[in-house]
Amino acid sequence: MRGFQAVFKQYETTHPSLAKVHSIGQSVQGKELLVLQITSGADKPREVGKPMMKWVASMHGNEAVGRQLVMFMAKYLLANYGTEDRVTKLINTTDLWLMPSLNPDGFAAGQEGDCGNMASGGRGRENANMRDLNRDFPDQFRDGQSQEDLVRGRQPETLAVMTWIVSNPFVLSANLHGGSVVASYPYDDISSHIQSGRKSVAPDDQVFQHLAHLYADNHATMHLVNICPGDDFLGGVTNGAQWYDVPGGMEDFNYLHSNCFEITMELSCCKYPMGRELTKEWKNNMESMLQFMEATHMGVKGVVKDAAGDPVEDAVVVLQGIKHNVITTKHGEYWRLLNPGTYTMVVHAVYLVNSKLKEV
Repeated sequence: MRGFQAVFKQYETTHPSLAKVHSIGQSVQGKELLVLQITSGADKPREVGKPMMKWVASMHGNEAVGRQLVMFMAKYLLANYGTEDRVTKLINTTDLWLMPSLNPDGFAAGQEGDCGNMASGGRGRENANMRDLNRDFPDQFRDGQSQEDLVRGRQPETLAVMTWIVSNPFVLSANLHGGSVVASYPYDDISSHIQSGRKSVAPDDQVFQHLAHLYADNHATMHLVNICPGDDFLGGVTNGAQWYDVPGGMEDFNYLHSNCFEITMELSCCKYPMGRELTKEWKNNMESMLQFMEATHMGVKGVVKDAAGDPVEDAVVVLQGIKHNVITTKHGEYWRLLNPGTYTMVVHAVYLVNSKLKEV
């Protein structure tokens, strides 16, 4: 089978207004970290108000199911645009970004049929510097908050995806893993770093639980009990830290350093199953993946403007009772994921008018 790099380039050629290939950086060994953007008008600047959503797979290189599901989804979306209403609406209203492999060096070192386990990890889990990328992000309980603290000692793959996250207004994200079958939500670690059994609650815990259940409930098996040896998850979901402590995880970085909400999906008991198993995994996950992308639009959204009608950048959108704010883009846009309910929202900003500071 051809590598996804060639497939992505073909999609860009055959669907120039829907698909565009981007590189966000390089791996330790110089492989491009490629992402396929799928949206209507992919050959033009993003439409104001169109939210961004991303899939990131195989940050553990030997966890290969997510890598292939991202490829299957790219093919499915492009093949059905214009003929299937659901897909057409999704692409017309959402700026989708699909990354099959954050750790291509690790994937190259892995071996098909090597199932590994949650304890050993298996060959190809780490990058070429033998670093676990899902322990390499800035951690709220371990690291400082200065620019130097955030980037010090990070791996090139980590720095690339950190830059990608903070440079774009992503709203929702999925981090695809393997070795179990469960949807795991923030926080991934706890201040005491107790190994397991202690929940670490994010301000948007109810939203995260909703997103995790959305995926698990629509998955063919994830919502069932004890799918893999050692699994013990109620309804196929878990708080990350309650399962086991993960300092420096990517999903927490998204939530704490950008507007993006991310959860982690563990997709299969076997980390790197044989290729013949992948069609079954696609059938297991397709509906969950579609509904998760559609969830990019849950909650409230809008554009913040000043009295003159100009967009206000870096305005702070505050939900009373939820200690987590989102910040407007350069176009004044905001998206705030919320469960159904009644909320009080306040927006405030300090900005320049005729070289003078104004506050709203």
